Amino acid sequence: MALVLAFGVVLLISVSLSGLAARTILSTALMFLVAGALIGQGGLGLVDIPSNSAFVTVLADLALFTVLFTDGQRAGLPDLRQGWRLSGRALGLAMPLTMVGIAVPTHFLTGLDWTTSFLIGAILSPTDPVFASAIVGRTDVPARLRRLLNVESGLNDGLALPFVLIFLATAANRETDFATIGIELAAGLALGIVIPAVVVLSWRLRIFTAEPRLQALGPLAIAVMLYAACHLTHANPYLAAFAAGSTIATLDRVAAEHFEHFGDLLSEITKFAALLVFGALITPERISHLSVGDWAVAVIAILLVRPAAMMVSLLRTPLPARERSAAAWFGPKGFASVVYGLLVLQAGIPAGEHVFDLVAITIALSIVLHSSTDVPVAKALSFEPPDGLPTGQPEEGREQKQD
Repeated sequence: MALVLAFGVVLLISVSLSGLAARTILSTALMFLVAGALIGQGGLGLVDIPSNSAFVTVLADLALFTVLFTDGQRAGLPDLRQGWRLSGRALGLAMPLTMVGIAVPTHFLTGLDWTTSFLIGAILSPTDPVFASAIVGRTDVPARLRRLLNVESGLNDGLALPFVLIFLATAANRETDFATIGIELAAGLALGIVIPAVVVLSWRLRIFTAEPRLQALGPLAIAVMLYAACHLTHANPYLAAFAAGSTIATLDRVAAEHFEHFGDLLSEITKFAALLVFGALITPERISHLSVGDWAVAVIAILLVRPAAMMVSLLRTPLPARERSAAAWFGPKGFASVVYGLLVLQAGIPAGEHVFDLVAITIALSIVLHSSTDVPVAKALSFEPPDGLPTGQPEEGREQKQD
């Protein structure tokens, strides 16, 4: 109940300060992370959550699935076609460069073997739009930049998983079943397209008419069925989630629009809950053994590797320099890396604890840097705040500013 109470209190505070957070470096994501650290064993000791707990794994998995499903509904087939060249470069070039760029310094700075170093590179290669919400979630931001970051983060979670499983199996001295991994990826993509397509097309029959107040529950029902189907069949749930959201947006734009507000709230709730629990896992005991080299890897991964990899992948593209720089900076590490880090703990490899702790500090540092810089970067790019948010200025002054 201490965890539930803490969640309710921090949720109330974050909602009350959300207008301020939308205009400043104040970050609701960071508030939940700090609150988790305060109530955990490294703080007041109010809750004790083992990192290998099934509760932690399920919560992180559910949060990632929810975020990807919701984000997928902002990326219908027309959006994917328009931005495929940029997104394809990010996925096909920046992602492998990031993996290698993290693995090399990890090996030399931490003393971990090459297999474990590449495992860390694979875990930290996916990006998460959650901690750059002022960029990907605002309609006043150029659509091509939002589309690039949204599609990249929606697909790279599932694409990173095969590499994580391959390096994890090698580190555990197990034989890698490439056929099984391929089948799981294909099954996730297939389920993510087929299940929502069948449901959405059936809605076109006259017999199926939903009340307006219940229409948002249609996509939610699809998400629930898809989540269960993926886990029952071992299909990749992350590719499935994004593919399902995109399929709904493509075939039934009205359903996607009805779900948008509800879906945003749902993904925010699961995101905040996962951040609170993740914060409770980061205790002084867990990170006290980390060396200067470990901390250096976290800094290098965020400040050097991701920006360099993205800038290289976007060379000779029509994206303006300032949007290219924003895309290079916003490669936050999030729930996919948490889930994959927990997989390492459960696999019981020799360096499993070390890997998880290094991944944890990198994610925590990413949350601090990216969730507190999205609004300042948006302002530096001359993006106006969304309508309806309190600005502290009289309406007249605001209109003159916009003029």
